[in-house]
Amino acid sequence: MIAFYRNKSLLNRIVSVILIMTFMAVVLNTSTTVSYAVTEESIKQKESQISDAKKERDSMKSNLTNLESLKKELESTKSDLNAYIQQIDSSLTDIQTKIDTLTEQITAKETEIEETQKELEEAIEVQKQQYEAMKKRIKFMYEQGDTLYFELLVQSGSFAEMLNKAEYIELLSAYDRQKLNEYIQQTQLIEVTKEALEEEKTTLDEAKKDVEIEQSNMEALRQEKNAELSTVNSDIQDKEAAIKEYEAQIAAEDAAIAALEAEVARDKAELNKLKYDGGMFTWPCPSYTRISDDYGMRLHPTLGINKMHNGIDLAAPAGSPILAAYNGTVVAASYEASMGNYVMINHGDGLYTVYMHCSKLYVSQGQSVTKGQTIAAVGTTGRSTGNHLHFGVRLNGSYVSPWNYLSN
Repeated sequence: MIAFYRNKSLLNRIVSVILIMTFMAVVLNTSTTVSYAVTEESIKQKESQISDAKKERDSMKSNLTNLESLKKELESTKSDLNAYIQQIDSSLTDIQTKIDTLTEQITAKETEIEETQKELEEAIEVQKQQYEAMKKRIKFMYEQGDTLYFELLVQSGSFAEMLNKAEYIELLSAYDRQKLNEYIQQTQLIEVTKEALEEEKTTLDEAKKDVEIEQSNMEALRQEKNAELSTVNSDIQDKEAAIKEYEAQIAAEDAAIAALEAEVARDKAELNKLKYDGGMFTWPCPSYTRISDDYGMRLHPTLGINKMHNGIDLAAPAGSPILAAYNGTVVAASYEASMGNYVMINHGDGLYTVYMHCSKLYVSQGQSVTKGQTIAAVGTTGRSTGNHLHFGVRLNGSYVSPWNYLSN
């Protein structure tokens, strides 16, 4: 008889264990695949992302160029052409910087949107898995009713065993509450992720619009500058005076370049450091091969006389990359009223390249550069009436044909 009760007690324990294992298998069958844990912190991060996107849009708006205010400031310098050109060129450079910054923001924002979209898809997938797990749990409880907990308790062999089983039941109930809370948090995460995604898309659209606005501002300033230069040219009635004015402009360029070469010549260490190895130059304005003005004698477009053009002009849109034609050291990365923003590179053995009218400079004096490195961006600063790169080559103090070094 004692053996019978012992076997019955053992049987009850086995049945209880089987019931608990069956219950847990149903509950955990789907949810064990869920590995993404939602926390309050992850929701707060998304809320912060939403706030940051709004602040980013406000910052972009406050940084836009005030074109009308800028034009009023320029009026006061029109009496001094060089001062006027310098101020308008400075504004053009600032606008190009803003365009570059916005372009970088657009690229970064597109990456953020891709990541947020992926996070949203993952969050929705986790929610589906949680939902399926809860459905199975509810179905199991509906089919079992209250009999499961009752059987667990009545089949207890002792009061202590009954207390243990009551503890199991409490753990199962706590598990249910935990899973429900996780599902609620997952739903909240999905909602804030959707909102963050929309905010990022709005910011992206704003950045693209702002780029268009700044490009329009830049074009308006170019037209303003071109109109002023045309006015100055038309005011010079005497052709001889116009020629003298042009020659003075070229002389100023040459003097600035010659002074830089003389400075390098005085630095013996710098002079001996570089040796030109005779290699061919890379094309300084990639993807743009149209020559708007070639090297050599030409009929000047406004003066109507034959004058020497000491480089080649490469027509390209504003902001297009300008590359170092060959390895060397930057002798100058500066501004001059005639050349505008310009870069001059020493390649050794008396060989230099000059890049004029840039909208922006990416290198500085004394910096070593390699062939093909981006050093500036195409623009129309200085005595220029359209976006282009004026590319010049000097050898032993004189301009020479760039075609001697370029493979075309």
